[in-house]
Amino acid sequence: MSHDPRAAIAAEPMRLAQIAVVAVCIALNALDGFDVLAISFAAPGIAKDWGVDKATLGVVLSMELIGMAAGSVLLGNLADRIGRRPTILSCLCVMAIGMFAAANASGVEMLSAIRLFTGLGIGGMLSATSAMVAEFSNSRRRGLNTVLNIAGYSTGAILGGLVASALLAGSGDWRHVFLFGGTMTLVALPLAWFLLPESIESLLARRPVGALEAVNLTLARLRHAPIAALPPVDPERARPSILALFSRDYRAPTVLLTIAYFAQITFFYYIQKWVPKIVVDMGFDAAQAGRVLVAANVGNLLGALAIGLATQKLPIRPLIGGAMLIGVVAIGVFGLGFRDLALLSLSVAVAAFFVNAGVVGIYPLLAKTYPAELRASGTGFVIGIGRGGSAVGPLLAGALFASGQGLLSVSLVMGLGGVIAAVAIALLRGRD
Repeated sequence: MSHDPRAAIAAEPMRLAQIAVVAVCIALNALDGFDVLAISFAAPGIAKDWGVDKATLGVVLSMELIGMAAGSVLLGNLADRIGRRPTILSCLCVMAIGMFAAANASGVEMLSAIRLFTGLGIGGMLSATSAMVAEFSNSRRRGLNTVLNIAGYSTGAILGGLVASALLAGSGDWRHVFLFGGTMTLVALPLAWFLLPESIESLLARRPVGALEAVNLTLARLRHAPIAALPPVDPERARPSILALFSRDYRAPTVLLTIAYFAQITFFYYIQKWVPKIVVDMGFDAAQAGRVLVAANVGNLLGALAIGLATQKLPIRPLIGGAMLIGVVAIGVFGLGFRDLALLSLSVAVAAFFVNAGVVGIYPLLAKTYPAELRASGTGFVIGIGRGGSAVGPLLAGALFASGQGLLSVSLVMGLGGVIAAVAIALLRGRD
């Protein structure tokens, strides 16, 4: 009688090949982090070169976020239909093309269209890698690994931000930021090709032609015994469609998680997209502004690691909700607008710590809420529609600044997202 390989993977210690899959996915999300923030590092130079006002800059800053929203929903569902591996490789190709194209953009309209296209790949990548990491992790490490995968985003923003700041301090040419991102994305392609097998859970959920051979190929890489036949299909198994997310079992968590992610990501991207321009407007140069954004992403990374470790021991919902509310207070402190660069960097890092802990804490809830056949679709839908919030954040903040509102007023308005998100998480029953 054939055993179910999913049970063995869930119960046994993680093997080297599983750790490699998690590590590669973290590295790919690090690329995501840099590729998303490349426009933020470049924004002061773009505004100067092309004479772009704040309201228009808010539109440019939001374009790849709109693409990310579409990519998360459409390509997340594609990852459930055709597999994690081909989706990830396709997304990498889109990201590489988009970064090199951005370096050659000749105006605001062209750059906006390119960033929209790039966002499709970035959004799909996050959905597919989130599912991949959950499916290659054992039960004990699944929550932590899911969080570490998302923390890769902040790691890429920090390391890439240091490079971007150095590039801006050296040449002063914002196009070099995109060239660096495109080069690193190209380097990642062979890494993903050789180290990412297809997920066993995805193969068993989809049952493509040759599924047994493909499962055994992955099992061999993981140093697990092969199986003689595929486990029986669960008759209750949901089909990988967006409509299935609104069936009786998943409707309430889908709606609440989407509201929470939308509101919190609106808050998060206010910090990520506007900090460099805010700092430059205070009289600092673009390289100094880049370093303040790096400080924010150090806060993001530490917040992600802290929530990941804390969820190993404590109930997840109170942790997430608490972090969201403390983030609201912290952004108010940042809004006081310290003129000392060290104090400004510290205030934004503390705010980012709690705001990102709230964002990242949602991902283990997603992995726990949806089964394998809906995992990428569910994750993609929630973060895709939620990414609408990421596009709203920079636009709303840009409109508020353009209307003459001060830094404190804008910060407190944007902080309302954290309050809404905390309420939605509190209403999500039985998901601790």
